[in-house]
This record gives sequence, structure tokens and C-alpha cells, in this order.
Amino acid sequence: MGNMDGKTVEELSSTECHQWYKKFMTECPSGQLTLYEFKQFFGLKNLSPAANKYVEQMFETFDFNKDGYIDFMEYVAALSLVLKGKVDQKLRWYFKLYDVDGNGCIDRGELLNIFKAIRAINRCNETMSAEEFTNMVFDKIDINGDGELSLEEFMEGVQKDEMLLDILTRSLDLTHIVRLIQNDGKNPHEPEEEAEAAQ
Repeated sequence: MGNMDGKTVEELSSTECHQWYKKFMTECPSGQLTLYEFKQFFGLKNLSPAANKYVEQMFETFDFNKDGYIDFMEYVAALSLVLKGKVDQKLRWYFKLYDVDGNGCIDRGELLNIFKAIRAINRCNETMSAEEFTNMVFDKIDINGDGELSLEEFMEGVQKDEMLLDILTRSLDLTHIVRLIQNDGKNPHEPEEEAEAAQ
């Protein structure tokens, strides 16, 4: 768990900031990333409707000032949170991501849809189905059995359960985004022509 303590935005190395800025300004010379550019930026194409909804939700949680764009500071804050944030910071962000309708609770449908979408984007090779995972989460941490998880139930339940925490952390592992940034936007597994055609 020591490696999850992470760094704050202020503690990022100048090399990391330079790489992130270079990638951001190359892909987005205006300095403001739209939803369409956000998808292009991370090579997200031919998404299913569920995966597309998840990407839109992720974009909205990163757009901290809700102006419809992600600027460089929002981008750095978002990447820092996802890649280097402390466990409780990440869990709060995950909760916000899962709470699609913004009512302060996560229901089974929201968790299942987001988890299916995450798997489609991250190409997870989990042995457990998204349905099994959703049922396990609710069986373990829906203390009052009302079919919804409050932020408190979610935070406490996941932090007390190593297996849940591990699965969540792995499923939302965005290190491939860091690799994209470090490789100037070229996916190491994608042929050069495809990378250029996608731009």
C-alpha cells in the first residue's frame, strides 16, 4: 500500500510536468480540451454506448469548473489524482464517477454499467464477470441492504476489503495513459500508420 500514498500536484517532477504539458499542447494547441479531443487524446474510438457514457462521465469529473473544457491545470490535477492520489482521494473520485445521476448514491445499475464500460476501455482480463463483481460489492458493503451505496458505505467498505480495493485499483489503472504521454502520444502496441490516421 506504500506506493499508493502518491504525490500531490506540487510534488510532481519537472520532467513529468514537461512531458504532460508537451503532450497536452501538441494534442490541444488551444489549451482547452473538448470531449471529442479528450477521446482522441487517449485513443478512444469505436466505443460502445456504455463505454462512451463512461468516458463522458470521466470527462465531466475532470472538468472541475464545469465550463465544458479541460484546461491544462484540470488535466494535471486529474492525472495526479488518478495516478498518484492517496487511496481515500481515489475512492472519492471513483464514487463520483460511479454516481452517474449525481444523487449521492451508487445503485447496482450504475456500478454495473460503469464497470462494464471500464472493462471495455481498459481491456481487463478479470476472471470475475462485471455482474459478479457488482453483486460482490453490494453483498460486502451495502450495510443497510437498501440497494444503494452512500459515499460513507463505499469508502469504508472498500478500504476494509483488500480484495475489493485491489480489483477497483486494477480496473481503473490508467498507467497506459502515462505510457501514451511518455511516448508522445504513440501507443507502443499500435502501428505508426494507425496512430497517424487516428489524428
